Amino acid sequence: MFKIKLLILLLTSFFIVSCTNNQTHSFNQKYSLAYIDGGFDGLLLKNYLLSSLKNLSIYDANSNYEIRANINHGSNIYITNIDNTSDRQKIITSLSFQIISTVDNCQLAGDQISVSQFYIYASADKFLSNQTALRKIKKDNTESLVKKFINKLITVGNKCDE
Repeated sequence: MFKIKLLILLLTSFFIVSCTNNQTHSFNQKYSLAYIDGGFDGLLLKNYLLSSLKNLSIYDANSNYEIRANINHGSNIYITNIDNTSDRQKIITSLSFQIISTVDNCQLAGDQISVSQFYIYASADKFLSNQTALRKIKKDNTESLVKKFINKLITVGNKCDE
């Protein structure tokens, strides 16, 4: 009985391993990064972008393909239940980017990506939990947007849009 259970476990593990694949994408061009304004949020975006590009070995400060990015955070308060006891603040972060060929001075790609999260909002601005949650959500949203942006880089060609 023990041998049968062991064989079944072995077969299922072979099946699970055979269904997985390890895809690594190869990028055929390198990118440089333009100045990103926006204070702390812009600096955070630049650091995440720079780190991701360097990890994939597609960053070159002298590249002819330049990434120009801008990040914006917006928020709104909404009430989710009937008795109005739970106020939530929704943080919407959007990343707009352009990839420019500096040789031809034309745009290779451009898009806007958005992501949002919310947290339960305490009614006074003096609570540190509101400020802490806001900073953490902005950081998480920025990190998520950089991952989505890197996934979009796979589809960018080296010819300008007409």
